[in-house]
Amino acid sequence: MRNKLPISVAALVMIANGVPAMAQSMDHSAHAEQVTTKPMDHAAHMAAMNDDIAGAEAALTSYRQALTARDADAMAALFAEDSFIYENGKDEGSFTHYMEHHLGPELDAITSFTFGNPTLAVTRMGHMAFGRETYTYRIELADGRVIDREGVATSVLTHDADGWKIVQYHSSSRAPR
Repeated sequence: MRNKLPISVAALVMIANGVPAMAQSMDHSAHAEQVTTKPMDHAAHMAAMNDDIAGAEAALTSYRQALTARDADAMAALFAEDSFIYENGKDEGSFTHYMEHHLGPELDAITSFTFGNPTLAVTRMGHMAFGRETYTYRIELADGRVIDREGVATSVLTHDADGWKIVQYHSSSRAPR
C-alpha cells in the first residue's frame, strides 16, 4: 500500500500542473498512407529476396573466379574494409593484411589455380547473408609442385548501398580422402 500513494500523488500533481498526457492522440491521419498502400504481394517479395540472395551468391562466386585469375584487385573489391579472414585455423586479419602478408606473395608462385565441384548455399537475414561452400581445388606452382585439396568455406556478407561485401571468410582444406 505504501507504493501506491506516491504514484497517485505524482499523477495528481501532473494533472494539476497541466503536464501533457503521454498517450497518443486519436488523430491517425498521418498513418493514412500506410493503411491505403497495398502491401507487396508474396511472389514479388520472394523475387526480391531471391535477387538479393543472388547478389550474395555472385559475390562469393566472383571471389572464387578472382582467385583462379589471381586478380588481387578484383578480390579486394569484394571485401569490406573491416573484414576478417580465417584460414586453416589461423586468424589472418583483414583481407588487406591477408593479401599483403599471405595470399599476395603466394599468387606470384602460382601458375594455375582451378576449382572443381563447387557447391554454394546462401541464407539471407536482413542486410546480412551467410554462405556455405564446398569445393576441391588444384594449385600448380612455378617450382613444379602440385597441391590437390578438398575445401570448405563459410562467409558472412553485408549489404549496403554499394552491394554485397564479405565481412568474414573462414576456409579450411585437407588432402583428398
